[in-house]
Amino acid sequence: MTKNSVLKGVFLVGFGATSYGMLATFVKLAYQEGFTTPEVTVAQSLIGIIGMLLINTFLKLKKGKEVVEASKKNILQLIIAGTSIGFTSVFYYLSLNYIPVSIAIVLLMQTVWMGVVFEMFLEKKQPSVQKIIAVLIVLFGTVLATNLIENSIAISWIGILFGLAAAASFTATMIGANRVALGISSSQRSLYMLIGGAIVTLVFAFATHSTPFNFDVFLKWGIVLALFGTIIPPLLFTNGFPLTGIGLGSIVSALELPVSVLMAYFILNETVNATQWLGIILIIFAIVIMNIDYKRFTK
Repeated sequence: MTKNSVLKGVFLVGFGATSYGMLATFVKLAYQEGFTTPEVTVAQSLIGIIGMLLINTFLKLKKGKEVVEASKKNILQLIIAGTSIGFTSVFYYLSLNYIPVSIAIVLLMQTVWMGVVFEMFLEKKQPSVQKIIAVLIVLFGTVLATNLIENSIAISWIGILFGLAAAASFTATMIGANRVALGISSSQRSLYMLIGGAIVTLVFAFATHSTPFNFDVFLKWGIVLALFGTIIPPLLFTNGFPLTGIGLGSIVSALELPVSVLMAYFILNETVNATQWLGIILIIFAIVIMNIDYKRFTK
């Protein structure tokens, strides 16, 4: 693989991570305008599906018979796996009602150690020393990044629980995306997983939304949230990761964390102290440790 293709992959993954990093700030801004969690999640899900339908239609017209059609079994499996996308959005956006963006994104990054735990049970193998060290660093970094030591800000435990639930759901999404219906195109897989996610957000909206639904959210924030959270990142990741490899790609995707915190700092005027920044740096450092292939340097 040439250096140019790797650089292209780094750019694609980096921009995808940056897009994800902007998402929480946009949600907070939508909340400030009076929109609710059900309204935001439903608008993002439905517009995301429309966007992916258009992309799939374009690819089918362009490639014709080259496109491998999903079977009924594939579709069902992807829809079930995609419900985790809906749970991630619901839990993450609910957490933003109680805690700052800078803390919510740190909790979402707990996928680093949750992924190791899932892998241990699913593949029935012990994690390496490298991964164990990375997990311990993540946990210590999280204590610092959420300001639990100084305790200078009041932290909502409800918000923390929602944030951790979002991380668990996001971990399930990543596992499903890497295991289910791998024989069909990434755009088809994204579409059917989004349908699964939309089912969850619609059920959540019907069950919890007691006031008239404000359809203005579709134009004001739905398009932005769908682009930056549902359409752009998956497309960039599926094209970028094959060029960078999982290790380098995972390191670059950690850009999501500082971008999210900086967006909250500059746009929402959230306070982020030195201790929290140290915790964020430690989490990024742990992601680097987890994904570096040390064997390459010992040859």
